[in-house]
Formats: sequence, structure tokens, C-alpha cells
Amino acid sequence: MILRGIDRAAVFFDDADRRYFLEWLAAAAAQESVAVHGYVLMTNHLHLLMTAERDAGVAAVMKHLGQRYVQYVNRTYRRTGGLFEGRFRSAVIEADPYLLACQRYIELNPVRAAMVAAPGDFFWSSYRANALGERDPVVTPHPVYRDLASSDDGRLAGYRRLFAGELSIELLQRLRDCTNGGFVVGRPQFERQIAVMVGRRTWKGSPGRPPKETDVGAQTELAF
Repeated sequence: MILRGIDRAAVFFDDADRRYFLEWLAAAAAQESVAVHGYVLMTNHLHLLMTAERDAGVAAVMKHLGQRYVQYVNRTYRRTGGLFEGRFRSAVIEADPYLLACQRYIELNPVRAAMVAAPGDFFWSSYRANALGERDPVVTPHPVYRDLASSDDGRLAGYRRLFAGELSIELLQRLRDCTNGGFVVGRPQFERQIAVMVGRRTWKGSPGRPPKETDVGAQTELAF
């Protein structure tokens, strides 16, 4: 998921803003039975990677956050009106093999923006929990992440090794296109199966429904 400020304007003005946002995110996710696997809070936008137990779970979390955080910002900085650029944009992803690529994409945002030299240098992301083992009440590890190794130390080391290689330009563009367009990130069969479930095309291309599929065969993730 991606949520931007209006006209790309800032949505976080101080470290306290980010602390409050994460505190409220953790509370809303717990209330709505949503697991947060990855996040990054940039200056004028944010990314979240989440799994919901029910269809409306993610939207409910974002509604809680939108109301509470915007009220806080308007009160703190004596402003009025909206803060975010419309509704969040999101994509459904196939957990295996794309979940860890999405986490890396999210946690590498500050590096791509030249804000830091390494993802661990940026405090406001899930990298420090997923790669360094720091406690983070927001983050719930996904089973795909847990399968990296049988021990905590092995899992952390295995996750850090993933960052030795760069994400391909093609994958970066696909993640951006799918998130902005509301498409599925997955293999063709998974795309067709989700299309049948939602009753619309879930990939870029010419309109039209795909052939009916009956077995999803993989967990559906929500990447924001």
C-alpha cells in the first residue's frame, strides 16, 4: 500500500509524528485482526505491507489511522482540511514468491531516495525488526519470513543476505504499476484466480474476464 500527502506535501513533520502514527497503527491493526509485516514512513508518503483476516480489515485500519492522525496533525500544527491524497492505493500479492521482495522494496525506500546509505540507518521502517531483531510492536513476521531459517539468528542473517542483491528494474516497475493500478502481483494462475474472486481483471492489459478458476491455492496478501 502507498498513501501520499496532497500534492506530494509532507505528512510527517517531526519524529513525534511518526511515533504517534506507529502507536496508532499497532492499535488499529490489533483491533481489526490485521498483521503488519513491513512499513516505511517517508516524509511525504508511507508504505505498508499487511495481511488481513477479513476483507474489510485493511480498509478499517486505514480509516482509523486517517481519522486519528489527521486530527492530530491539524490540532498540533494548527492547520485545517485533508492531509492525504485521496484513498490509499494497493495491490494484492502472492505470498510466495513475492512477499519478501515487497518487504525489501518497502524497506529500501530511504536508500533509493538517498536519505541514508543503508536501510538499517533509517529508524522509521520495519528493517530494524526484520533484519536486526529489534523489538517493534508494529511488526508481525509472515510465515514466508519465518521459513528463512529455524532459528532467530539464522532468520535475521538470511534476511540480511537478501539485501546483498538489488531488486531488478522490471520488478520495481511492476510493484509500482500494480500498486497504483490496483492489480495483482503474482504468477499468471494466481492473477486469474483472484480475478474470478473479485469479478474484474487484475493485471495490466486489455479488458475481459479470464477463464474461471476454482482453487486459489495460495494465501492472499495485501501490499500497500
